[in-house]
Amino acid sequence: MNVHIDEHKCVASGQCVLVAPDVFDQRDEDGIAFLLDASPSPGKRDEVREAVTVCPAAAIRLEDE
Repeated sequence: MNVHIDEHKCVASGQCVLVAPDVFDQRDEDGIAFLLDASPSPGKRDEVREAVTVCPAAAIRLEDE
C-alpha cells in the first residue's frame, strides 16, 4: 500500500492524524497534513483506510501494491 496526500485539497481538519497518528501528521504553520510513512506496514492498513474514509476533503489516495 502506498499513501498519497493532495495538499491542495487538504482542509487541515486533522481527522487523518487522529485515526492514524503513525502515518499522518500536520504542519505547524497551516495544519496541512503530510505523511510520516508513505508505505505503512500491514498492521496499519485498516487505520489508513479509515483515514481515507473520514477525510472531509477526500485528499488521501491509496495505491495497493
